[in-house]
Amino acid sequence: MKSIMKPFRKLSIAAMAFISTSAMAQKIQYSRPDNKNGINVFETTKKDTVAFTGLKVKVGGNFTQDFQMLRDKNDATAVIKNGVNVNQLMKLTNGFNLAMANLNIDVQLSDGIRMNLTTYLSTRHHQDTWVKGGYIQFDKLLFLKSDFINNLMNYFTIKIGDFDVDYGDAHFRRTDGGNAIYNPFVENYIMDAFATEIGGEIYYHSKGGFLAMGGITDGELNPTVTAATQTDAATGKLNRYAPAFHGKLGFDKQLTPDFRFRLTGSFYTNKSSNLNTLYWGDRTGSHYFLVMENTQADPSNNAWSGRYNPLFSEQVRSFAVNPFLKYKGLEFFGTAEMAKGRTISETSLRKANQFAGELIYRFPEEKENFWIGARYNAVNAALPGNPNDININRVTASAGWFLTKNVMLKMEYVSQVYNNFPITDIRNGGKFNGAMIEASVGF
Repeated sequence: MKSIMKPFRKLSIAAMAFISTSAMAQKIQYSRPDNKNGINVFETTKKDTVAFTGLKVKVGGNFTQDFQMLRDKNDATAVIKNGVNVNQLMKLTNGFNLAMANLNIDVQLSDGIRMNLTTYLSTRHHQDTWVKGGYIQFDKLLFLKSDFINNLMNYFTIKIGDFDVDYGDAHFRRTDGGNAIYNPFVENYIMDAFATEIGGEIYYHSKGGFLAMGGITDGELNPTVTAATQTDAATGKLNRYAPAFHGKLGFDKQLTPDFRFRLTGSFYTNKSSNLNTLYWGDRTGSHYFLVMENTQADPSNNAWSGRYNPLFSEQVRSFAVNPFLKYKGLEFFGTAEMAKGRTISETSLRKANQFAGELIYRFPEEKENFWIGARYNAVNAALPGNPNDININRVTASAGWFLTKNVMLKMEYVSQVYNNFPITDIRNGGKFNGAMIEASVGF
């Protein structure tokens, strides 16, 4: 039996390797590459660069490993609960963080129709396997057999499913679990506008560079069919699960061979929700492990260290402006974001404003395998029940190297300061700083 099974096992392994290699080699229409070629790609365009030859399946993935060298401190007054000071920070040391990995499956279903499914294999918040979401994208509607619609679809894209809400442009440059290939820094913004919701988006692309998008979603990360039982403090009535609306207007064009200009404005609004998570929708977690967390914290339950959640779970109204300029190897990306929202127990809206700017220089010319960069990120917001606005400021410097288009190594130094938090808040007088080293693979 062993003599029979041994060659069979070898043949099975070879067949699986061939299938995997073939799957990874496939090119999918109207999609963003999972490697270096996907940098500075925002919404997919209407460029039909891949010929349709039948059903294709592309299997890809991302893997990221960090080495952390961060230290933190605070001035918060001791608050004793069950004999423990909940404002005492956990003592940190240098070490490796939990590796994160994603599995990406893209399927070419028909000419101009593709499907995406992304699965988190291992993350800080969910260390087991979780489906992030999936959607179907239509760039052609040939099955309708209409010349009029075929011509119309030269300018339109339709996306339906459970996907990243296209609010703002920062989510195209952020780290998503094991996928750190697009981000020149280790972490995302302090106020991380990212959520997967069920709905649809329609895009219009003009040949002159103008773009427009309108979308509607359920406004929920975790949808529910259970009737509301809580009363909205602002209306005095049972809570409603209203749809969320979002949209984008912009211009994006390579004006000369050396200069690209992009400017977009976005909005997102949800009047009432079971639990809106526009600023708390990341199920992977921060790549700064356990900074500004108390001694009872653990990486999974306290997964968003270093970020700020404005707690707009009931109602949210956000606007963002994002400029992007690239001249040869020098690029600037900025964010100006104004948001208001509240929890179900509040009767009025609070503000949360965020500003960020990053300057990246990629070299050598044409290859751009190396980069150096700097980012400034600031948040000004009102805490529930607190008369004074709080401020959080972060300065980051980064350097990186693409060994190949699929393998990236980067290092950064970060310093983040918390101002005007109440004396009983663990973030009072808070600060963390230090270095991070990150290796990432995307294919």
